Amino acid sequence: MGKVVLKLGADISTDDIYPGRYMATVLPTETPQYCFFDRTEFNAKLRAKEIPDGSVIVAEHNFGCGSSREQAVSTLKGYNPLIVAKSISRIFLQNSINLGLNIIICPTIVAELGHEVEVQGGKVVNKTTGTSFAIEALPAARQAIIDAGGLIPYTRKRVMAGA
Repeated sequence: MGKVVLKLGADISTDDIYPGRYMATVLPTETPQYCFFDRTEFNAKLRAKEIPDGSVIVAEHNFGCGSSREQAVSTLKGYNPLIVAKSISRIFLQNSINLGLNIIICPTIVAELGHEVEVQGGKVVNKTTGTSFAIEALPAARQAIIDAGGLIPYTRKRVMAGA
């Protein structure tokens, strides 16, 4: 279970998640400091470690639109949030899978800042309101990559298992 720490609207671009002016910084160990950098209050809480792992970011449609920059995913991954969005842009979705970012597509999600939410089976349950919302499940192979922590750990695991 996690608390909603950021509630976003539609069409949140990769430039909002990871501003382009920081593209010279590409190492996954360095990108997190720029996560939602222009949302100064939220960024300050992240950098001060006031937002615990597993916290929830809820967004409307087309989360991660704009560009193919992988850094938008790695900056989020540095804080290990659960992203619950009504829809996720195609390239951002694939980058999220490749890097193992915990994402949920939930077309009808209703949750506000401070609400406690939990993923139970094929739904997101808003514990604060007592409501639940169906998840648009990813194909099993794509979910397995996320569960492994990304494409590299997934491949490593398969190679080590002789698969």
